[in-house]
Amino acid sequence: MTFGDLVRRYMVEITPAKLSAESERMRLGRMLKAPVFGLSLAELSSGAVAAYRDARAKEVKPGTIGRELSLMHNVLDIARKEWGISLPENVVANVRKLPIRNARDRRLRVGELEQILLALEDCRNRLVKPAILLAIETAMRRGELLSLTWDAISFDERTAHIPHTKTGYARTVPLTDQGIALLKGMPRTGPVVFDMTPMALKLAWNRVRERAGIPDLRFHDLRHEAISRFAEMGLSIVELSAISGHREPRMLFRYAHIRPSDLSKRLAGRSWEKECG
Repeated sequence: MTFGDLVRRYMVEITPAKLSAESERMRLGRMLKAPVFGLSLAELSSGAVAAYRDARAKEVKPGTIGRELSLMHNVLDIARKEWGISLPENVVANVRKLPIRNARDRRLRVGELEQILLALEDCRNRLVKPAILLAIETAMRRGELLSLTWDAISFDERTAHIPHTKTGYARTVPLTDQGIALLKGMPRTGPVVFDMTPMALKLAWNRVRERAGIPDLRFHDLRHEAISRFAEMGLSIVELSAISGHREPRMLFRYAHIRPSDLSKRLAGRSWEKECG
């Protein structure tokens, strides 16, 4: 039995239950081409995994390598604990992860939302526009938006419930006035709010950003934008974490990017002596 055999079983039995099933299946499929997955379990070692890491470091960023190593670790963990595969240890646990220094702080710049709205006029799929705008209004991840169902939305309570999230913890997101207006303006054609696949939304987004002339803007950056907007509106860390689903403040700080110019406006005419001294 090879390491690749375990990965293929994982793709059949474990991956489909995940919110990010489609992207994970594609990632694992690409990874299987590497020599390390052709090794037998007896041949698999930390050195082989480290060699994989070093080879990938010449092609992709440390964050991507970290995600791939985490998947490899997961596969071996499931094999040892649930499939009864006899492995003395999880060899990936002994492999050093590369430091990540590419944390993004990308937000919408002045005029970019207008460019996106203009580009959306040529989009044939009418679900794409509300999906993009609702991402900005709720800070939902792409997978969370696409799994959102109508029965999880309460217009009376102004909330949307997300039972399955990336972190594994369900959460209920408050809806802004604009978010409610977007949802009420959408047709109900089935139980799911956005009846489209992750790949369909990804490809549509890529076309929209290209037409808008902002190819560096990622869909996930809309989540950064949303959290930063809520922070600028004065929400506390506890309130922000309830919306975003982050379990650690450290992670939340990476997402809430407050513009210094907005802070300076809030501080204009104010002083500690006047207010606290």
